[in-house]
Amino acid sequence: MAQTDKKGTFAKKRARAKQVAYDKTPDRFKNASSLQVRFRTGVIYVALSIFCVLAGEITTVLYLTVMAAICAGEFCYMMRVDAKLPNETIGVIGAAAYPLAAWRFGMPGVALVTVALMLALCIWYVYWMRARISDVAVSFFGAAYTGMLLSSLILLRESIAEPWGGVLLLLLFCSIWFNDAGAYLVGSCLGKHRLAPHTSPKKSWEGFFAGLVISSLVWLSMIAVPGVTIDVPQALLFGALTACAGVVGDLVESRIKRNVGVKDSGTIMPGHGGLLDRCDSLFFAAVAAVILLLAGGCIPYVI
Repeated sequence: MAQTDKKGTFAKKRARAKQVAYDKTPDRFKNASSLQVRFRTGVIYVALSIFCVLAGEITTVLYLTVMAAICAGEFCYMMRVDAKLPNETIGVIGAAAYPLAAWRFGMPGVALVTVALMLALCIWYVYWMRARISDVAVSFFGAAYTGMLLSSLILLRESIAEPWGGVLLLLLFCSIWFNDAGAYLVGSCLGKHRLAPHTSPKKSWEGFFAGLVISSLVWLSMIAVPGVTIDVPQALLFGALTACAGVVGDLVESRIKRNVGVKDSGTIMPGHGGLLDRCDSLFFAAVAAVILLLAGGCIPYVI
């Protein structure tokens, strides 16, 4: 009985604190539209990304590590909604370990984390009798889908000397952001032909091609980055291909959410949903950009 009274008292104090905070909030912020909330959250996300990428190598690594961990946690949440039982602890730790290993040991570090992740999940599967092989699979996929793919950005940043590695990484981010924004705006105004009606009904072919053009134009700015050997045809082609990879990443996450039956992967970003909703394009685009730049001889290979 005493414990119940304590909980009730705590709830009342919490409610009063929320009311005090609400009363002190300016009127223009109390009834913000969904578009305003989305815009403010987006500005904070972009500003934080720019700061972490340009501030230095360590801040970039920490930024990607935290991003991978949060996205892996959101992925595990969606799998639990779908009646799966992923090992969230191993999945989140594994996802966070990928960027750190790529920074410290390069590609061998990524391979090492992959082996360790698989071994840890196999041991868990053997000793926890409720675990199914499907739970092992989604636990491994969640860590690889988030952490492994993001770790490619570390290799991209370290391919050329400071501060230009950070500038190159930021330009890649901008190409993805502008691709998403351009596709959304053009699709909203002019979109008539659905790109993937059963997976993501709001996406259109008109928005898709607009995003390709915008991404290619952003990639042209990479010509001016010291240490990057890329010409105009390569920039245009690689920009379009990277945008295509980003769209694939977006559709994959949309397909996961539709299959699970959730609208958003989380609530950490008001107006956007989860961080995974915001970064889905980045996963595949990051890997595509690194492969294209390496294959084209535009950046040196860093093991």
